[in-house]
Amino acid sequence: MTIQEPAVDLTQPRPDEKRRFPVFSKRHTTTATVLALLAWTVAVFDYGLFGTLLPAMQQEFGWSATEAYAINTWIAVGTAIVCFGIGPIIDRLGRRKGMMSTIGGTAVVSALTAAIPTGIPFFSNAMLVVVRSFGGLGFSEQAVNATYMNEVYQVTEVADKRKRPGFHYSFIQGGWPLGFLLASALALAFLPSLGWRALYLMATLPAAIIVWTIARKLKETPQFELHHKLTELEKSGKTEDAHSLAHAYGVEHSSAAPLKRIWEPHLRRNTIVFSLAWIVNFFGITIFSVLGSSVLKNAKGVELSDAFWMLIVINLLAYFGYVFHGWIGDKIGRKRTIIGGWIISGICFSIMLSPIATSPFMIILTYGAGLFFLVGPYAAIQYFMAECYPVSCRATGTAFIGAMSQPGTILGGAIFTAIAAGAGTGTAALWVGALGTLLSGLLMIAAKPPVEALLEDHPHDA
Repeated sequence: MTIQEPAVDLTQPRPDEKRRFPVFSKRHTTTATVLALLAWTVAVFDYGLFGTLLPAMQQEFGWSATEAYAINTWIAVGTAIVCFGIGPIIDRLGRRKGMMSTIGGTAVVSALTAAIPTGIPFFSNAMLVVVRSFGGLGFSEQAVNATYMNEVYQVTEVADKRKRPGFHYSFIQGGWPLGFLLASALALAFLPSLGWRALYLMATLPAAIIVWTIARKLKETPQFELHHKLTELEKSGKTEDAHSLAHAYGVEHSSAAPLKRIWEPHLRRNTIVFSLAWIVNFFGITIFSVLGSSVLKNAKGVELSDAFWMLIVINLLAYFGYVFHGWIGDKIGRKRTIIGGWIISGICFSIMLSPIATSPFMIILTYGAGLFFLVGPYAAIQYFMAECYPVSCRATGTAFIGAMSQPGTILGGAIFTAIAAGAGTGTAALWVGALGTLLSGLLMIAAKPPVEALLEDHPHDA
């Protein structure tokens, strides 16, 4: 069955003709939702394996705790380079091909990670940094998801998904804790007997299967079909035809490069605010989500096997954080949801790191609550960001801001490593992770309501 035939009318319109995008059927909407969730979960599974397996890899590679944190920081540098380049590519290739590229890259990275030799200090470390840097492809999958599902839910025939898009998208973005839960569960089950390399091979097969399924089943959005046609007309020198076709659908056409567009006056403020918020929020993500097993082991004295059990429970709680924040974002607004969630998260992690949290129950409760309010708002912010940019630069905007997580990982990791070396993991996690999370919530107060992009998404309802 062919799914690439454009369903949108791309012929030249009559003067002042008004057109609407064709609807996405219930079947295509369900297929898109399921594949987006599976793709993101598997991408995070690979991304989360490094942090989850870091203590085991540290032992085999012969790193000290400080060296292990430093390796993680260098990987973040390479990941940032990959992430910054993926957005403009998606705005040119399309959402469907973009998803195939990101999840396909994940499969390759997982397989190569398993093959890296140890015992050759500089070569082994350098190879690990280079290979894991391309894990940025998998990390960028969330930008593809946010862009793709935002456009699907605008035109779906499923009324509830049009009415409550944030709630339904939250189940997809919840692939982050599910991916980490999967990494922790499989590490607990197979790390002692099979070793860390086998776990990376386990991440390769599902990623490859998902790429094959996307190629056969996923349908491109009509918004991108239109955007692609407008780009072709522009390249052919038919600028007036491009503007006429865009006007018929009530969208804005621009010949400017997507990366340039996100810095235009009406979009610049959100680009800056979101970027700063992601940078400091990833201080917390790096420490409490990616390096969770190391924090529990080194800051709270939890045995590694017990840390895996705790992280399974904690990440299960975090999944419901996505659903909650997606639901409440539709009710009270995504901006308020993000601000409140990150401020509460910073407070919870501060309590977890204090002498108050000593029992396993108290550690799980405060850590779980912290992660619930740390990662949960990403169900709101990913969709909120997609709403802030027009179709022509939507993937570029969301991917660019998502890439700012890596400078956050680099800065946060460097500061965390420096403080941990002198004052211990617990103190470093408090002043870098917990404080950074709280500060990110305060920064989001400056975000601007996305009036222009919302008008483009619903032109005939304005």
